[in-house]
Amino acid sequence: MSLPHFTLPTADLLSGALMVQGTTSDAGKSTLVAGLCRLFARQGVNVAPFKPQNMALNSAVTIDGGEIGRAQALQAIACQLPPHTDFNPVLLKPSSDTGAQVIIHGKALTTLEAKAFFGPESRGYKTLALAAVMQSYRRLQQQYSLVVIEGAGSPAEINLRDGDIANMGFAEVADCPVIIIADIDKGGVFAHLVGTLALLSPSEQARVKGFVINRFRGDISLLQPGIDWLEAYTQKPVLGVLPYLHDLHLDAEDALIDSPQNPLSATLPTTQRLSVLVLVYPRISNHTDFDPLRLHPHIDFHYVTMQSDASSTVWPNADVIILPGSKNVRADLAFMRQQGWDIKLKTHLRYGGKVIGICGGYQMLGELIDDPLGIEDIAGCSKGLGLLPITTVLTVSKTLTQVRGHLRLQHQQAEFSGYEIHCGESSLTQSDVTQPLSIEQDAQQTMPITKLDGMVSNDQQILATYVHGLFDHPAACQLILQWAGLASHHAIDINQIREQQLNRLADVLEAHLDMNTLKGIIS
Repeated sequence: MSLPHFTLPTADLLSGALMVQGTTSDAGKSTLVAGLCRLFARQGVNVAPFKPQNMALNSAVTIDGGEIGRAQALQAIACQLPPHTDFNPVLLKPSSDTGAQVIIHGKALTTLEAKAFFGPESRGYKTLALAAVMQSYRRLQQQYSLVVIEGAGSPAEINLRDGDIANMGFAEVADCPVIIIADIDKGGVFAHLVGTLALLSPSEQARVKGFVINRFRGDISLLQPGIDWLEAYTQKPVLGVLPYLHDLHLDAEDALIDSPQNPLSATLPTTQRLSVLVLVYPRISNHTDFDPLRLHPHIDFHYVTMQSDASSTVWPNADVIILPGSKNVRADLAFMRQQGWDIKLKTHLRYGGKVIGICGGYQMLGELIDDPLGIEDIAGCSKGLGLLPITTVLTVSKTLTQVRGHLRLQHQQAEFSGYEIHCGESSLTQSDVTQPLSIEQDAQQTMPITKLDGMVSNDQQILATYVHGLFDHPAACQLILQWAGLASHHAIDINQIREQQLNRLADVLEAHLDMNTLKGIIS
């Protein structure tokens, strides 16, 4: 499938490529790339995002039927483009502490151990991955005027330099300029920048055209002597100092966002709030599903982790417990049992609470999960929680599809769109079950299809589905919240919030970056 074009009335005044690398993980690379993409798109530049290799469990289904990292899907939205596999040609999805599923051009190829990526035996993988990366990059160059590229981690990870395709290894092959961003909120920002530069080769150092300092709070004049020293010492400009942006709500690449939800929630009486818990197991995936709940003013939202559970008082007060997606369903189910969460879940149901399972969480609620081929980890079969009449078999073929249809709950219905991304195929073990989702058309096909998905338990306490993104649609989200016990309060529109936040980010970049110098670097 050819890549989509975003047709603009304004002629492109900028062409080329720019790579954003960081001194550390979470320095702000993804956010800076998203903001630049939106800023350039608003200025009439035909721009596309690119990340050669990503490691993340939050992913999105693309227009061409593959999957890419969630951050690149957000960056595509910033460019006003549908997500495409060429925006992130290599995606690694960790399934254990040492292994990860390899996804190239949107399709899962195999699961490899860490040594196959980074150790002496990695040459074959890196040759294959680099070829895929350069194929995608060349296609983007042909169809877009500007490609904004995101690195991964830090270019100064010297133990990973051999055969690197994510940072300077790619920049050298692609011959593109690089800027480096550092997070001053972590402390030691000048040491981070100088140290990173010092660990690069002479040709890589020459490729670095400037620095960006991120998440600054306070009086900028107090930072100026350090900026002057840095520029004199490195002979490279500081292109801007970006302020700390409070309450910036954008899709997370991987890390859980545990900042407080909408502050209005704390001011409301408990009778006007819904308490929602999301269980966090080691291989939780696509937790961006829950951003619309986390930001809802009438929802008291909590992630429950192994660390937080020991002192947690939220379990007895929960109205809804959510089992999210998982990259290793059987291992995460075993983890739940080790924590005693299965017992707490059943106690919650016994006292009338509601439970929602999504994708891997749906599979866990069933009777059996069979992985005969070791698709996600070690081959074997696990007994499920036994709360829904389904059995699941994990297969080589992976479902990757964008869907839309109608959600029916309590004699009401609402339209939705979303996506499915799973290896398991689930079968009903009873015929008298309610399947609430009617998927009426695959967004990638021209002929309408009809498929029922999900399940509502006979006692109306459990709702489960394979579809991600249900909460993103206000009507469907509101219907689910009413089922859960929160009546007469409208759901928020996360898509509208995302647009507002991307434009806010672009405004900040325009105000705080030296755009003339930056455009000169690109051109």
